[in-house]
Amino acid sequence: MTILINLSIILSLLLGTFFIVVTAIGLIRFPDAYTRAHAASKSATLGVMFILIGVFIHFWSIEGTYNPRILLGIIFLFITGPVGGHLMARAAYFSGVKSWSGTVRDDLQKEYQEKKEATKSKV
Repeated sequence: MTILINLSIILSLLLGTFFIVVTAIGLIRFPDAYTRAHAASKSATLGVMFILIGVFIHFWSIEGTYNPRILLGIIFLFITGPVGGHLMARAAYFSGVKSWSGTVRDDLQKEYQEKKEATKSKV
């Protein structure tokens, strides 16, 4: 049983490390702010979440202490990480940050133009 617990801890920590390395590579290699925000929010969230799961399993099974704060941290991170990345990318879009020249489609442009015209007519 101890071997299985240790393997689950190691697997969780390795997955977390893998996703964090993917985040670092994505932040270096991706061409614009929007794809970098995607890398920073999604894979970093998964990386830290897997590491916290490994820490939780370690303390619960090996140390014998149940710590609900780690579970709350996992839930909080799982909810706020992607939402924060989305809000930063949306703020970059509305402030006029240009996307990569190879971007194929801009789904938000029509909505943005309609809202821009609606606010001009109100003023």
